[in-house]
Amino acid sequence: MLEELLHTSDLFDLYGALLTEKQQKCLEMHLFEDFSLSEIGEAMGISRQAVYDTIHRAEQAMEDYETRLGLAARYQKERAELKAICAAIQGLADGGNDAEVQRILGRLSPFLGKGREV
Repeated sequence: MLEELLHTSDLFDLYGALLTEKQQKCLEMHLFEDFSLSEIGEAMGISRQAVYDTIHRAEQAMEDYETRLGLAARYQKERAELKAICAAIQGLADGGNDAEVQRILGRLSPFLGKGREV
């Protein structure tokens, strides 16, 4: 369940702008504000079933975009490779080059995202 939520969140980050305004708002409330279907329906003035259908269509649209474009898969592959590069660089550190290794790792850190260790 958590993996599905993270996957949908990643897809929303990449493809959310391609959804309708209604789909975007429903997904934002569902994913990021943890609203129930009833709460979303009340806020948007639509039925609970309409919220469910809107979210389901939005998720399907984003999965279709991912199937065609593969941006999320590419992003995950690049992050994994960057982590491997960082680990290799850390392994090169010895008493004489620690400062240079840390400088290089510092330059790579922004590409791994906030709060991620290198």
